[in-house]
Amino acid sequence: MQIRLARTTDAAAVNELLDQLGYPPDDAATTASRIQAWRHDPSSAAYVAEVDGDILGLVAVHICPFFERAGAWARIVALVVADRARGRGVGGQLVTAAESFANRWGCLRMEVTSADRRGTAHEFYRRRGYIDQTGAASRFLRDLEDTRHA
Repeated sequence: MQIRLARTTDAAAVNELLDQLGYPPDDAATTASRIQAWRHDPSSAAYVAEVDGDILGLVAVHICPFFERAGAWARIVALVVADRARGRGVGGQLVTAAESFANRWGCLRMEVTSADRRGTAHEFYRRRGYIDQTGAASRFLRDLEDTRHA
């Protein structure tokens, strides 16, 4: 298995993976554009797991500086392994790639969120030393109006 940076030519496979994660896919051109933007952002990386040309998983990670203290932290923005490849170590290798990226930036912490219904994913993170913060913090979201094209 090869873990490598995602390429624009991976867009269709990335869409399939994101669909399995529950995110309705964009068209391949839009996803390719997003992959390209991530490749050009030095504080972001998207990696895929590939075996013989078959994309089996994806992880996207982004670096954020702390405001309240020196240093930075990294956030796994997306992690998905194809249904057909789960339980074969793909996710672990992708998380290792994300953590290595964070280490190169000198990050002091990793963060990942996971929907409450994903109990198997929660166990996956716990086995890797991630501490469940449920009950210790709350997450609040608010959609903003897209004014870029107004």
